Amino acid sequence: MTLHIGIVGCSAEGAALCYKTICIEGAALLGPHAHPEVSMHTPSLAEYTRCLDAGDLAGVGELMLGSAHKLAAAGADFLICPDNTIHQAFGHVAPRSPRPWLHIAEVVADEAVRRGFRRIGITGTRWLTDSEVYPEKLSARGLEYVRPTIDERAEIGRIIMDDLVCGIFRPEAVATFQRVMQRLKDEEGCDAVVLGCTEIPLIMSDANSPLPTLDSTRLLARAALRRATQKEN
Repeated sequence: MTLHIGIVGCSAEGAALCYKTICIEGAALLGPHAHPEVSMHTPSLAEYTRCLDAGDLAGVGELMLGSAHKLAAAGADFLICPDNTIHQAFGHVAPRSPRPWLHIAEVVADEAVRRGFRRIGITGTRWLTDSEVYPEKLSARGLEYVRPTIDERAEIGRIIMDDLVCGIFRPEAVATFQRVMQRLKDEEGCDAVVLGCTEIPLIMSDANSPLPTLDSTRLLARAALRRATQKEN
């Protein structure tokens, strides 16, 4: 018996990639065309961005909890959120949630340890890279971390919110990420980089990154598959 996965969505492109990964890669565990039952709920992204711009993490948490309760009512056994940024509100959510969660940054940190990385660059929205979502989880596992510069955070954040979440993928965006990642490698001594926005893997991967990548979207989807099929390896 497999468990029912509930996806608390935020931005469409990242949530869709997570959903597709679960459905496609489920076959490797369960057989051709098979995957666990999956439900997803997504409020308007504008509701999240209003709360984030206002620094209202409690409001972000209430939106996440609204989705959590709807997914629990639909039969979800546990929950995931394929959005790194809104994990800032996790402390508001977990104690009141009707179902247990996997935490995206914990999944990524576990993978970094498994692959032997030591010093991790963090990319993502401005809200995410300014936050403690990844520093807290990486530090807890004895890993060092580096944030991009203020100017780099602003440009990456603009690309994510103006382009990637809208399904716009420009060569200039790839070049910007490559430039930042190269600097994190050469000047900061990073040996890997977190793709800490669930849309970044749509344009960046090990194939075009100067650093090995930690793809938060697919890592979370795969962790959910292991949980749902009760296979931890």
